[in-house]
Amino acid sequence: MRDYLLFIDTETTGIPRDWAAPYERDEDWPHSVQVAWAVYTKHGQLVKTENHYVRNDGFIISESAEKIHGISNDFLEQHGENRKEIFECLAADLRKYQPLVVGHFMQLDYHMAGVGFFRSGLENPLTELPTFCTMNASAAFLLHSHQNYLRLGELYDRLFGQPLQNQHNALDDAQATARCFFELVRRGDIDERTIAREQKPPGQKKEIRQKRNYGCGLAVLFIFVLFTLISFWL
Repeated sequence: MRDYLLFIDTETTGIPRDWAAPYERDEDWPHSVQVAWAVYTKHGQLVKTENHYVRNDGFIISESAEKIHGISNDFLEQHGENRKEIFECLAADLRKYQPLVVGHFMQLDYHMAGVGFFRSGLENPLTELPTFCTMNASAAFLLHSHQNYLRLGELYDRLFGQPLQNQHNALDDAQATARCFFELVRRGDIDERTIAREQKPPGQKKEIRQKRNYGCGLAVLFIFVLFTLISFWL
């Protein structure tokens, strides 16, 4: 495990319309309204936290999203900061600590950071760092077959026997994710192999299957040729 871990969480204006869309297609990607992260050592010691609200520069917060996180346009007018300055700060910490980056639903946080860097005209250092998703790791704790993963509050309750307070506040969620992660490490549910499995490039398993199928095809062809030769000589 790396010496440092950065736990990240974002609150947004909505959900992506198209997860495969390039960041240039602005209408397909929501905007971050709150970005928070917490840096820890690999032994679980808190190093620093950052918590930022993003000044509204023309985006629209969906009614459903506002009901979830409670962040309104009026609030952002009073407390919002310049987006570029926020993501410059995040980029600086990513470069300084070279951490394992962890989130609960990391796919969303990864893209929200990525599109935030893009909209700010900044390079994205996250693409060069390993990531891990505690939501994926939560599958081992499922009690009902209709679920694929546990929400952060559900995982927290399952691990610690108490409800998670202040859900959908990005800083509180980032620190709750950290607590869940280190507890899962302590229990042996997360180790170096678990983390390494999430770093495999997409398509690697598919390539392995193709190679295996190719090997089977050669075996069948060899048997067919051998059978033909035997039949000819007999």
